[in-house]
Amino acid sequence: MPTYAYACKDCGHAFDIQQSFTDDSLTVCPECSGNLRKKFNSVGVVFKGSGFYRTDSRDSASTVPAAPAKDAAAAKPAAESSAPAPAPAKPAAAAAAS
Repeated sequence: MPTYAYACKDCGHAFDIQQSFTDDSLTVCPECSGNLRKKFNSVGVVFKGSGFYRTDSRDSASTVPAAPAKDAAAAKPAAESSAPAPAPAKPAAAAAAS
């Protein structure tokens, strides 16, 4: 149950009380029977960390698939390095001059 803060308009008496969302607000001061007002404080939620990303709230069907495993990625460059590098293509102007 949430805690609400009240202050009396007449005598200045301040207090906190736990009430359900469905309970009516208090209107009579328990000290002097004067008028109460509900005090509003800042929200008790603090977001810490690196932040939120636009993909955090998306379902799994609309996300980008994960990268391949490191073992498969490590094997691929090794296979490519054993193959000879292709010869650079000659520009059209250089080919016509020879």
